[in-house]
Amino acid sequence: MYSDFIKKAYSIGRVKDSSEAFKDYPPEEEWHHGDAIGLIGESKVEYLAKYSIGDIVYVKEFLFPDGSIGSNHLFVIIDDNNISVPLDYFGFIISSRLNKLKYDSNVLLKKDFLNNLSKDSIVKTDCVYKISSDNILFKIGSVSRSNVIRYKNMFLSKWYLLFFFILLIKFYK
Repeated sequence: MYSDFIKKAYSIGRVKDSSEAFKDYPPEEEWHHGDAIGLIGESKVEYLAKYSIGDIVYVKEFLFPDGSIGSNHLFVIIDDNNISVPLDYFGFIISSRLNKLKYDSNVLLKKDFLNNLSKDSIVKTDCVYKISSDNILFKIGSVSRSNVIRYKNMFLSKWYLLFFFILLIKFYK
């Protein structure tokens, strides 16, 4: 059902629902202010029934479990649930807050013709978000397969090192 990568991410407790991303990274603070279609233009948007690993997608508004409204955000898809038409995707959030590059889990994503971003951004590799296919509005671009592998490796190296140290501390107590 899930890839080895997603199983590992679940095992270390680093998969969150995409609604958590909207709480942690409010769209109002991003370059698109929750309205990316106005900045990227309709001609760059692709409405698809199925998305691919590496696609940059725009996730729509929806209700949080507590009843508050989540807002729009960009994610790069790094995995899916391995069925012919995935019900869920997994991704890293994309943020335009370049001042966050100081954190080692954030990676610069320069705008280019492939990703169709309006400005340089960052990919936050500290947490994997589970994204329902129903919450994806459209694709705006993509990143290379090698970048997806790099993002996944950054995630794994950071969290497995931390997980290992926690186990060592517990073992020696």
